[in-house]
Amino acid sequence: VQIEESGGGPVQAGGSLKLSCVVSGYMFNYCKMGWYHQAPGKERELVSTISHDGTTTYIDSVKGRFSVFQGDAKNTWFLQMNNLKSEDTGLYYCAPISGTCGGYYYASPVDFDTWGQGTQVTVSS
Repeated sequence: VQIEESGGGPVQAGGSLKLSCVVSGYMFNYCKMGWYHQAPGKERELVSTISHDGTTTYIDSVKGRFSVFQGDAKNTWFLQMNNLKSEDTGLYYCAPISGTCGGYYYASPVDFDTWGQGTQVTVSS
């Protein structure tokens, strides 16, 4: 599967960005997607997930500020980021967590290894 993230850019602290994720392919069945954040010099971290039924999860540091949702197209997801902080700076990636996403089945996140380029978010204070 191929994934393309977009929507990042420079923003001042307190500002907002809306990231987009497009997944290639047409078959999506019980597909659960995740958004990851990789801060400079740090490991990639899962910050939010969205299940096929719309159930969402967030890590504590982004709760109340980030919102993940699926677009009208089955292969598109978004991450709305509000009240951005300097610690939100970094690359953002989306990736399958589980289920059939873009025609490929993923039992767990470790089954996915074709990461996109990510989209860079730079928050200045």
